[in-house]
Amino acid sequence: MTQERNSFFSSIPTITKNLIIINFIVWLAMMILPERTGINFEQYGALHFFTSPDFNPAQIITYMFMHSTFDFSHILFNMFGLFMFGSLLERVLGPKRFLFYYISCGIGAALIQEGVFAIRYIDATAQIPSDVLSRIAIEGAQAIHNGKNFIDPFLANLNSIINVPTVGASGAIFGILLAFGMIFPNMPMYIMFIPIPVKAKWMVLGYGILELSFGLTGINDSVAHFAHLGGMVFGFLLIYYWKRKGIINGTYL
Repeated sequence: MTQERNSFFSSIPTITKNLIIINFIVWLAMMILPERTGINFEQYGALHFFTSPDFNPAQIITYMFMHSTFDFSHILFNMFGLFMFGSLLERVLGPKRFLFYYISCGIGAALIQEGVFAIRYIDATAQIPSDVLSRIAIEGAQAIHNGKNFIDPFLANLNSIINVPTVGASGAIFGILLAFGMIFPNMPMYIMFIPIPVKAKWMVLGYGILELSFGLTGINDSVAHFAHLGGMVFGFLLIYYWKRKGIINGTYL
């Protein structure tokens, strides 16, 4: 049994395996350490809107290694996707290029999410003086730290834009999914509740359309749909560039 277990772990490519390990270590630290140290990991490492008093530039990277501690499925599905699609993609791209791709898609997802928040923020605050906005941001951040929000719906929505953080590797995972669909476009995939195989390129396209529609309509608003799309957009640009340069030679299936 030990040999089989070692064989399974050794079969996972290095970067994919280490990314999974790091994500689970950070998740466990977020579960255990706050009560013992008083450190709020999300305050410092999760992605905040740039006008939030809790924002710092490092969050554009650190947020993608953090996951919800209230929903195990968040990290479970992300790491399962990384294992399923990242393992094969790393073998095609090589460890260094795969890591660069993963981090780039995660950063791209953060930038797109910040851009969408900026549009909503500008639209909501067009008539509000800057000193009032600063007070709302500071008081709102304190409310979020205490697990609360403003009672007024407008202020609550504005505070959610400014101070509710974004966490998760989903943007990078959606970038990996996009790359898989571009490099292995005709590989048959089985999707839950669909009894027939679907080509990878159509599965990826379907996911992209769903994320766009969810983002525009506000369905499941607690999910950063535009971050998912951002990971796919940056992933497309990178894969397209590498194909044009001959770094990736055509498709594999």
